[in-house]
Amino acid sequence: MSLEPDDLVLCAGSLGPATLREKLDAAAAAGFGGVSIFIHELAQSRAEGFGEADVRHLAADLGLGLAELDPLLTWLPEAGAPQTSDTGSSMGGFGIDDFLDVGEALGVRSINAALVGSEPVGPDAMAEGFAALCDRAAERGLLVSLEFVAFAQLRDLAAAVDVVERAGRANGGVMFDTIHQLRSGGSHALLERVAARVNGIQLNDVAAQPEPDPVAETLHRRLLPGEGDADTVGQLRALAAGGCRAPIGVEVFSDVLNALAPAEAARRCIEATRKVLAEARA
Repeated sequence: MSLEPDDLVLCAGSLGPATLREKLDAAAAAGFGGVSIFIHELAQSRAEGFGEADVRHLAADLGLGLAELDPLLTWLPEAGAPQTSDTGSSMGGFGIDDFLDVGEALGVRSINAALVGSEPVGPDAMAEGFAALCDRAAERGLLVSLEFVAFAQLRDLAAAVDVVERAGRANGGVMFDTIHQLRSGGSHALLERVAARVNGIQLNDVAAQPEPDPVAETLHRRLLPGEGDADTVGQLRALAAGGCRAPIGVEVFSDVLNALAPAEAARRCIEATRKVLAEARA
């Protein structure tokens, strides 16, 4: 099932402890048009007898599109090994071949790639590696989104757009995440100028004052859209004004949401998102 710009996507991180099957069911019940999938969760689900074909068929039965396969952290060897997150999941244990094979088997819209290695890499090398990734993904009919992470070396929107433009691939674009935009000092003006380069959106919110540990903050204490100081309404307006055509994903890593039943967490995510969307479009 294809995803349109008006479709809302429930990102995997918003229902952290739920199983993949539970996430699909909760997303559909809440009224989402699609979901994103963590590749390590798919691998676990496959081991339990619920593999790619099962996910694809259930999603189709529920009327859900499959958005991003997330997160590809090993696409640029020069950057060194990615760190293991404090969620306890080794998100860096999957390579490009894994993502391409799983992405094609699932029929996802795109692959989300981030750069979190410890070794510094120049923009030309990043662009060369990203172009090569895009070329391989294009052979499978996949888009590739490059995510900037405020506490990593590719830390802001301008840097991510620069890499994408240097790479010059039609299927390559940027993943826009609210918390990383705010924490890296990004502006609405820049976002509007580059909005057409945005392949994917991860909407959330956060308090203006950053926590001492940015990794803990981003993985445990994000807020629902409209509940913090990131001006999600202004971000949505900038994206629309700049011609962004990506579906709107909602990614709220939150211990508060994790304590709820998946259906209730999904309901809160979509209600908050619909509220800020209505205001942005008023």
